[in-house]
Amino acid sequence: QVQLVEFGGGLVQTGDSLRLSCAVSGPTFTIYRMGWFRQSSGKEREFLATITWMGGDTDYADSVQGRFTISRDNVKDILYLQINRLKPEDTAVYYCAASGVSMASVAGVAHRNAHDYDYWGQGTRVTVSS
Repeated sequence: QVQLVEFGGGLVQTGDSLRLSCAVSGPTFTIYRMGWFRQSSGKEREFLATITWMGGDTDYADSVQGRFTISRDNVKDILYLQINRLKPEDTAVYYCAASGVSMASVAGVAHRNAHDYDYWGQGTRVTVSS
């Protein structure tokens, strides 16, 4: 099955930039789209961005538009999240996720909820100091 492992988190300062990575292994040919979510203490898992694995079409949450960039390298099987101008409210555990083909996902109406995804990484923690 598909396996995902995030890395690249750590302690950073307000205004810094950070690139998170997600290594993808297993049957990558079954993946239709991937996404990034984050979860802060006491809050629900929050959608950040998604990208179709082959086509590269993206969609972002309004709250991160302009600061976050999602990308993928299909040769190396790595998903990335570039975060610029970090803020203290960005402090959270960041998760990557993958999903297979479904009518709703292909139509672009099923990628903003955690239940839209089939596979998850273990998460990488980002702490932004002020």
